Amino acid sequence: MRFFTIIILLLFPYTVAFAQKAITLEDIWKEGAFAPNGIPGFNFQDDGVHYTRLENNAIVQYDLRNGEQTATLFAPHMVVETAKGWKKSFDGYQFSSDGSKILLATGTEPIYRWSTQSEYFIFDQKSKALSRLNFGTKQRYATFSPDANKVAFFMDNDLYIKELSTGKIAKITQDGKINEIINGGSDWVYEEEFELVKAFEWSPDGKYLAYFRFDESEVPEMTMEMYKGGVYPELVKFKYPKVGEKNAQVTAHIFDVAAGRATKVQIPDRAEGLDDYLPRLVWVPGNQLCLTWMNRHQNHQKLFLAEAGSGITKLLLEEKNQCYIDLHEVCFLPNGSGFIVQSEKSGFNHLYLHDLSGKEVVALTKGNWDVTDLYGVDTKNECLYYQAAAEKPMQREIYQVNLKGQKTKMIGQLGGVQSAQFSTTFDYFVHTQSTLNSPPQYQVLDRKGNKIRSLEANEALAAKQMEHGVQPLTFFNFKTTENVDLNGWILKPNAPQYQNQKLPLLMFVYGGPGSQQVLDQWKGNNYWWFQMLAQQGYVVACVDNRGTGGRGEAFKKITYKQLGHYETIDQIEAAKYLGTLPYIDAGRIGIFGWSYGGYMSSLSILKGSGTFQSAIAVAPVTNWKWYDSVYTERYMQTHAENKVGYEENAPTNFVESLSGKYLLVHGLGDDNVHFQHSAEMTNHLILANKPFDSMIYPNRNHGINGGNARLHLYAKMTRFLEESLKNSRP
Repeated sequence: MRFFTIIILLLFPYTVAFAQKAITLEDIWKEGAFAPNGIPGFNFQDDGVHYTRLENNAIVQYDLRNGEQTATLFAPHMVVETAKGWKKSFDGYQFSSDGSKILLATGTEPIYRWSTQSEYFIFDQKSKALSRLNFGTKQRYATFSPDANKVAFFMDNDLYIKELSTGKIAKITQDGKINEIINGGSDWVYEEEFELVKAFEWSPDGKYLAYFRFDESEVPEMTMEMYKGGVYPELVKFKYPKVGEKNAQVTAHIFDVAAGRATKVQIPDRAEGLDDYLPRLVWVPGNQLCLTWMNRHQNHQKLFLAEAGSGITKLLLEEKNQCYIDLHEVCFLPNGSGFIVQSEKSGFNHLYLHDLSGKEVVALTKGNWDVTDLYGVDTKNECLYYQAAAEKPMQREIYQVNLKGQKTKMIGQLGGVQSAQFSTTFDYFVHTQSTLNSPPQYQVLDRKGNKIRSLEANEALAAKQMEHGVQPLTFFNFKTTENVDLNGWILKPNAPQYQNQKLPLLMFVYGGPGSQQVLDQWKGNNYWWFQMLAQQGYVVACVDNRGTGGRGEAFKKITYKQLGHYETIDQIEAAKYLGTLPYIDAGRIGIFGWSYGGYMSSLSILKGSGTFQSAIAVAPVTNWKWYDSVYTERYMQTHAENKVGYEENAPTNFVESLSGKYLLVHGLGDDNVHFQHSAEMTNHLILANKPFDSMIYPNRNHGINGGNARLHLYAKMTRFLEESLKNSRP
């Protein structure tokens, strides 16, 4: 009897293992079976307790505190007087400041990463009349004036203002031209690297409209071929400044609406054609315009205040850095008493309050940890809210501190990665929290961190985790031979057939400046692919190398002027460390990365010959001299200034060292990391007579999405790992 019991206990783990439901690529990438339920962005109203949402082709109002629907503010059936071209559907909206009018966007189309274009209609809440903003070409960035009587918009590279009472449209710039002059919008590189899309702003009183003018006429042009079934491919051309090439010349202007004329903002000591950047413009209470200026190396930053009428500026604040300065938003206090900036001058990113003369009043935060986001200032209660990695680099917490830099308080829970979206009055916020092993949970909390209600717990997805027998990702830490502490996470198979075996290891890497993958945060669809690989007998691990974020300026900026050098050393050291673990086969280690991660996976297998047997590089940079000016020069300066840094860390220069299996993947429609990188890498591999595998995706951009592309890609990568790692023996 006892013998029988032992047999049952021994067999039980196998029974459980075989009962676990297999994870499939189709479930992940085609059916979307593992997508967590999200909470759409909250459009908070001025009372701080109500928000609106686009639902079933209507704008619906809810009470944040209890979730009850309180009103329908717009639906197509409400329109009494319609406009030509209105198709009774819309995909975006914006309220005027007084709520009297609604701007409706229809037929919205993406352009690059953030930019879109739409047709706009204006709904008058009182008269119930609908009017069209403009006919012809689609418009961008339509924005109400503060008094709700006008709408400014961008079209065909020029700026327009429509007077709503008369319907009259004034073209306030005249020289806009595709691939030459842009008035009120940004060029490709400002959109991608500075996240500047709409390049115009109304003054607080609506009397002025400030805007940037981009002269990109001398910027070299990039061409991509799109294959859409026609006899000839379609050519797409856009201006893209690569390393050392000419950037767009950007100037700031202030348009006086009543006078009908624009004044150019005068920046002291700025020569025409100077290589510099103007990445931000923001109005200050009192009709002054604040401009952020940066030199081309991005290690010198100035804030200027410009008078609206004259365009004359004065210096507000200046900062220099031996490496580079990360761009942050400048937060002006609504009462006009001062402003808040972020700086790493202490060695960590912190918040500082200054008065309007530029004098520092107080350091609002301090310590050997980084502030990672500023949520806003509650002037009524004289405090501000921010996110920080104060407890551990792998976590994020939410804090409140008063404007004297005192009485710091953590709100929300401890653990995982937390973020917040505050209501306009800061009385309530939507709290998001996830961990390595638990999907996002959303709650409404009050300003003290007390729970008001739950919005989404993703219990169904947690149940699928149980159903599929997922294994926990766990953190680890190790010290390299250079005495550097590195953080990582690891996922190990638990099925009985993989116990007491040495298993293949796949390392996942990104590793770019200031980034983090080793966060106590849900990993999205990649989590499920990694779990699928674990079901098939792989160990999966990830290590954040030097250069990544959450650990202060010195750790992040050590890679300055030599991107790829320390990062690759650390990934090789991580592989060697992991290869010493008893359950990992040191002869079957692979590495996978995308974008900067593809750059890292390429360098790792080339410089880590004998350590890595396999590498997957998706959309990789293969030499920084082919990437854009703003990003690359921030970290590397130009190729002419730093040739050694470029060439000693370019995968194209080390193909002779390739001894493992290499898969190179790229989208032909990638406007970010151009296919040129993989084409040049391919040429070098062929010249060196090195065998490799490759896959191209016509028309797909940097994300390689659409038309089953993701499913196809992950199936390709899974097969590649099976051949190069799982079924391979050194």
